[in-house]
Amino acid sequence: MAREPLSLVVTTFNSAGTLARCLDSVPFADEIVVLDSGSTDATLQIARAHGARIEQQAFAGYAAQKQRAIDLAAHHWVLLLDADEALTPAAATSIQRELAAPRAAGYRLPRREQMFWMLQPRGSRINAHLRLFDRRHGAMNDTPVHAAPRVRGRVRKLHRAVFLHYGEPDIATKVRKLNDYSSGMATPARAAQARFLRTRMLLYPPLFFLRQYLLKRYFLGGWAGYISAASGAYYVFLKYAKLYEARRAMQAADGAAPRTP
Repeated sequence: MAREPLSLVVTTFNSAGTLARCLDSVPFADEIVVLDSGSTDATLQIARAHGARIEQQAFAGYAAQKQRAIDLAAHHWVLLLDADEALTPAAATSIQRELAAPRAAGYRLPRREQMFWMLQPRGSRINAHLRLFDRRHGAMNDTPVHAAPRVRGRVRKLHRAVFLHYGEPDIATKVRKLNDYSSGMATPARAAQARFLRTRMLLYPPLFFLRQYLLKRYFLGGWAGYISAASGAYYVFLKYAKLYEARRAMQAADGAAPRTP
C-alpha cells in the first residue's frame, strides 16, 4: 500500500528499559530518529540495533529538545513518541491506512496510561494527544513541561490508533514526576501572571479528583485507579502551591509585602 513516508522521532535519556518496545511497535517507519541527551545505559546500543539515526545534544528543555528532534527528520510526516510509549497493533494499522491518503495536517491519538501495576481500564475515558503530523505545518509549543506539537490546519482524531504509555510503573516514580513537573511549571513568568492561587489550591484538587475518579471512570481501575486520581489531584495542588511560593519569593525580593490575590 503506497503511503506518505514516515519518520519516527524519539527523544531519549537513559531509556533502555522501554526504548526497544517503543521502536518495535513502529516497524513500518521509513526512518527512526533518536535524539539523546547523554544516556549512560544501553539506550544508544538499542537504538543502533533498530537502525536508528542517532544524534546527541545536552537537554535543552522539553519543547526545544523535541523540536530539534523533529527538525532532524528526513520526511514531512512525523510520529512523535516518548521512549516509554508504544503503538498498539491496531494503531499501527490505522496510521498506515491514514497515511495512504491523509485527510488532515495532524492527528490526535488516544493514549492509555499505565496505572502502576495495570493499564488504564478500557471503560475509562482516555485523553488524545497530537503525535502524528506534517511537520511543514506544525511545531512544538512553548509550554514549560507538557510541551506538545501545534499544527496549522485541520486536525483529526484517529479513534483506533490507541498508543500506550508505560511511564509510571510504581507510585515512587509517579511522585518523582509530580514533583519535577510541578517545579517545572512554577516559572517566574507563570507566577507573575497566575490569579486566584489560594482559591485554586483549595478548590481545584478535589474537583480534579472527582473528575478523574467519577467522570473519567478511573474507579474501574480499583485501587490503582483511586491512587492515580488522588495523585493527580496532589499534582494540581503542588502546581498551584509552588506558584504561590514563587510569587511570594518574587515579592520578597522586590521588597514588597508578600500577598497573593
